[in-house]
Amino acid sequence: MLRIGMLTSGGDCQALNAAMRGVVKGICSKRDDVEIYGFQEGYKGLIYSNFKMLTSRDFSGILTVGGTILGTSRQPFKLMRVPDENGLDKVEAMKHTYHKLNLNCLVILGGNGTHKTANMLREEGLNIITLPKTIDNDLWGTDMTFGFQSAVDIATDTIDKIHTTATSHSRVFIVEVMGHKVGWVTLHAGIAGGADIVLLPEIPYDIDVVVDAINKRKAAGKRFTIIAVAEGAISKQDAKLSKKELKAKKEKNKYPSVAYELAERIQKKTDQEVRITVPGHTQRGGSPCPYDRVLSTRLGAAAAEAILDGDYGCMVGLKNDKIIRVPLGEVAGKLKYVDPKSDFIKEARLTGISFGDQ
Repeated sequence: MLRIGMLTSGGDCQALNAAMRGVVKGICSKRDDVEIYGFQEGYKGLIYSNFKMLTSRDFSGILTVGGTILGTSRQPFKLMRVPDENGLDKVEAMKHTYHKLNLNCLVILGGNGTHKTANMLREEGLNIITLPKTIDNDLWGTDMTFGFQSAVDIATDTIDKIHTTATSHSRVFIVEVMGHKVGWVTLHAGIAGGADIVLLPEIPYDIDVVVDAINKRKAAGKRFTIIAVAEGAISKQDAKLSKKELKAKKEKNKYPSVAYELAERIQKKTDQEVRITVPGHTQRGGSPCPYDRVLSTRLGAAAAEAILDGDYGCMVGLKNDKIIRVPLGEVAGKLKYVDPKSDFIKEARLTGISFGDQ
C-alpha cells in the first residue's frame, strides 16, 4: 500500500487543485493500491491531525477550479519551533501524525515560507516532495511557479481597463500589483499592459525621476500616465535605511499601502490629479489560466513520478521548459529576485518604460 499525505500551505492561488490532480492522476495511473490523506488548512492539519481520506474521484473536475479543496493557512516558519498556546510541540506533532498514518511521503504545495518548513521536516527524517506554488514567482530553483501567469493576466487586465478611462482624463493612474518582496508580477503586467512607469522592489525609485517622467509625457502632449507599482516597491531614500529603521518608519506610516504614499508625493509635485487602483486579492483568485493549468499538471505528474521512484527531499520545478528535481536544501530560504541588470529590464527601458531610477 502506498500512503500519500498532501497539503496546501500559505496564500491561495490559481492551479493548486490542478497540481494536486496531476499528482493523484500520475500515481493512480501506475498503481491502484494508493491511500490519499488530505490535510486540511495546511500545516495546521498536519499539526492537529485534521485530515480526510480522499480517492481519485475527489480530484476529478477540479482542473479549472481556483483555490484549494483542502483549504490553507499561514503558519510562519519562525514560529514552528515555538509551542502553541497549549504547549504543544508543533514539529513533534507533525512527525507524530506522519508516522501514525504510516505515510510513505508528504506532498506539500506552497511558496517560500512553506518550503522552509518542508525542508525542516525533511531534516527531521520525513519523506517530502514539494511543488512551487506562488503568484510571486520568487522561489529559487524554478523558472516559473504556478499561479504566477494567472496573476499576471489579472493585473494586466486591470491596467488594460485603466487605459480606457485614462484616455478620457488628464490624470496619473497608479495600479498597485501584488508580489510580496519581488517585482515579477509587476514587471510582466507593466510591460504587457503598456504602463509608462514600472516601480519594482529591486530598483529603488527617486520620486523626482518619477515626476520628471510624468512631466515629459505631459509636455509631449500625452494627457495621462499609468504607473504600475509593486506592493514592495521602495524609494531610494528608504532603501538606505537599516531594517530596524525601515520597520519603525512603516509602523508610523499613515498610508494603507505604497500606492497611497506615492500618490500623495506625486500630487504635491505636479498639477495632475492622481487616482489609485488596487486589484488586491483578485490577482490570486478565479480559474487558472491555460498556461498554469498545463504547468501545474506537468509538475504534479512529475511529482508522482518522483514518488514512484522513491526520490524524496526535492522540489519539482521548471528549468528551460524541462521539469527538474531540485534538492529542498538548495531551495529553502532563497528568494528569486528580478535582476536590475538583466536583458529583460534593458529591453523594457528601450521601449520607453521608466523604472523611476534614472
